[in-house]
Amino acid sequence: MPPASSAATAPVARPTFSWLRRMAPGLLLCAAVSGVAVLLAQAQAAFLGRAWLDPLVLAILLGTALRSLWPVPARFAPGIALSAKTLLEVAVMLLGASLSVTAMLAAGPALILGIAAVVALAILFSYGLGRMLGLPKRMAMLVACGNSICGNSAIAAVAPVIGAQAKDVASAIAFTAVLGVGVVLTLPLLVPVLGLSELQYGVLAGLTVYAVPQVLAATAPVGQLAVQLGTLVKLVRVLMLGPVVLGLSVLAGQRGGSKPGLAKLVPWFILGFLGLMALRALGLIPEALLAPISAVTGALTLLAMAALGLGVDVRTVARAGGRVTATVMLSLLALGLVSLLLIRLV
Repeated sequence: MPPASSAATAPVARPTFSWLRRMAPGLLLCAAVSGVAVLLAQAQAAFLGRAWLDPLVLAILLGTALRSLWPVPARFAPGIALSAKTLLEVAVMLLGASLSVTAMLAAGPALILGIAAVVALAILFSYGLGRMLGLPKRMAMLVACGNSICGNSAIAAVAPVIGAQAKDVASAIAFTAVLGVGVVLTLPLLVPVLGLSELQYGVLAGLTVYAVPQVLAATAPVGQLAVQLGTLVKLVRVLMLGPVVLGLSVLAGQRGGSKPGLAKLVPWFILGFLGLMALRALGLIPEALLAPISAVTGALTLLAMAALGLGVDVRTVARAGGRVTATVMLSLLALGLVSLLLIRLV
């Protein structure tokens, strides 16, 4: 007769094993797509000098291509759904640990208020422009937040809060990523045209370029001061992601017409995001843990992007292409003009 403890644990072990068996095929498929995306990014860096398309974008493109060429069997669906939703939410939560409030305080109140104003105006303008051009509400908000805050990360963070569909996320990330590469290449050309100093150009790059690595690429040809200030401004701009996502969570809860508790009004991963951000500000997260947390965040986000690609019908994305492109380009142009105005004022 087996021990009582074995009989007690067996019912628990069986559902867990069954759950893992259901999730494994989809998780492994997402991991395979993510691995190929990383290898392609490394190949770009080796042969072209830099990765023009980062792994997140490549994961979406590869997932979408695979879905278009191969009808994904039903057994992969549970793991893909888990990656696209739950793992993405965990990644958003962990992102809070990587945001330094100290960097924001070091920038000074005038610049901080200016950055917050630029982000708010850019979101409102981009959203209004997207709606005027016929984009659905959720798609318009994804493009607005991606353009105004930090590209892929902002789109990935906002998507679960507003209930965006996989095709909308894929479209927004694909178009903003391609345009982001164009910004990195063309922005340094504005220095002689506009007569910008290194300091002014650093602020402009920090306010308009999507990702921190892209800021480094865009500012390095201009000078070290541009690199330092551009990175600082970009980090402060990324910090705007927390208040924006929290505000969208509250608005999403209010539109439901009821008065839910805090746990329902603000999603669990947003509460976790704010909690980790507070712990980082108080110095309660050891420095030795920041790099591993960042690595896990990146890996989970990459898996989620592969899953989103695997859930996309490329024909639906293509139909929205022209409107999305127009919205992204015009809103980015407006962001650049507002940023130049801030530079002249501050």
